[in-house]
Amino acid sequence: MRNAAGDLVLRLVLTLGAVLAGAIGVLCFSYAGLTILQRHLDPAEAWGIMGGVYAGAGLVLYLAATRRRRGV
Repeated sequence: MRNAAGDLVLRLVLTLGAVLAGAIGVLCFSYAGLTILQRHLDPAEAWGIMGGVYAGAGLVLYLAATRRRRGV
């Protein structure tokens, strides 16, 4: 039982670390992308492009997550 609890805690810590790393990566990607885009475009256009990128990524992830349920 102690081994199972230890494994659970380890998995939880690793999962939280992965989520934190992913969130920091997304924030860094967003900041870098907006910085580059705002040098050449209006800030509103840059935010629109970044929103489109995240909308496309969300659609791809959604389709990948529901692929098994759709039977494809």
